[in-house]
Amino acid sequence: MSVKENPLAFAVVGCAMKVHTMLGTGFLEAVYGDALEIELRKNGISFEREKELRVFYDGKQLKTFYKADFVCENKLIVELKAIKALGKNELAQVLNYLKATKLPFGLLLNFATPSLQHNYIISPFYRKSAAVASINRKESEVK
Repeated sequence: MSVKENPLAFAVVGCAMKVHTMLGTGFLEAVYGDALEIELRKNGISFEREKELRVFYDGKQLKTFYKADFVCENKLIVELKAIKALGKNELAQVLNYLKATKLPFGLLLNFATPSLQHNYIISPFYRKSAAVASINRKESEVK
């Protein structure tokens, strides 16, 4: 499955491309996050920003947690970067988020290159029944 076959991921990449086209390169990650938030809202994509992702060990919640830049429609983790090139560490970060949440898809976006870089990741850890239980639902969904 490619990003083109996932309507949600395809729409998010489209929003990110618009942000990249309008802002170009050179800004901090937070600037791109703010702009992407606007685009996601304009396109009717529901999301949570800076979503706390809890990690469990032996059935117990750990004190440590991750923060995903965006979780879109409780299906897609979106991680933003503004670096020279995406590498193994950035991919590992998204894979860890997918492992912690059991969500099905991840999207890694890099705004610091002349063309928007995006990697679409299908989770090897996805379990539909576990996805709802493992994501922290304290925050309300942003629309």
